[in-house]
Amino acid sequence: MKRVENVKKAPAAPELPPEVRPGQSIELLKELHILTRDGKLNQDSRRKLKQVYHLYNFIEPLLRDVQGAKGSVSLVDHGAGKSYLGFILYDLFVKAQGEGSHIYGIETREELVTKSTELAVRLGFKGMSFLPLSVAESSTSSALPESIDIVTALHACNTATDDAIDFALKKNAKHMVLVPCCQAEVATVLRKNKGKDVKRRALTEIWRHPIHTREFGSQITNVLRCLQLEAHGYQVTVTELVGWEHSMKNELIIATYKNLPRRRPTERLHEVLGELGLAEMTERFYAPQAATTE
Repeated sequence: MKRVENVKKAPAAPELPPEVRPGQSIELLKELHILTRDGKLNQDSRRKLKQVYHLYNFIEPLLRDVQGAKGSVSLVDHGAGKSYLGFILYDLFVKAQGEGSHIYGIETREELVTKSTELAVRLGFKGMSFLPLSVAESSTSSALPESIDIVTALHACNTATDDAIDFALKKNAKHMVLVPCCQAEVATVLRKNKGKDVKRRALTEIWRHPIHTREFGSQITNVLRCLQLEAHGYQVTVTELVGWEHSMKNELIIATYKNLPRRRPTERLHEVLGELGLAEMTERFYAPQAATTE
């Protein structure tokens, strides 16, 4: 009679939640606190993962557009923070495309740049770089290529969004994805000038009260940004980034370069600046010098 030995079976790998897509880095999801250390999703992390996919659905078609046209894609994420967005984009799209594509995270806080760099090395994400720069500084940095395909700036506060637009225009970006935040510069100029205009124009009633100045300033800032982009030949779509973490700042601007006619949006941009007493901000919301294409 044969002796039957007890053979211990290796423990089965924990079953991943159905929300996790095939090929996703489990280590990354844990580092981003989307998955718990034992590979589970709680209610909060399930909502967070849903938000990640929602944002990815906006950006993936832009990545595919550039990838299909060039065979590779370069993306700069401004105000990257912990580089949450860059890591997700790399994991879900870039790592499957082979060599040649690259994602740059721009962040002023050096400790976050160091942590992101270490995580990218640990995950084997070779096509990721992180630079300790402000958005404005990145425009002249030799560490970045002369042209960039896609520029993102999520919740880049106040003028950092405008600096990201300036960067994208100088780098001839094909696509921009912007979620503006805490824009106060225009409101400051409105507040400064309304005293001399309030008796002359009824329009100033729109921003006479301080709370309206802040709200109207935020609204008109994004209107001016859209006109500026259109004045440079971009097709602009404005929608809501529903379900994102910072829902109070929920406006999503997506711009794609189409070489569209520039004259009309340039005229409108200058008219709005003049009508609202914002002519001094022409250098901020600049149009091409020769915007005459129709």
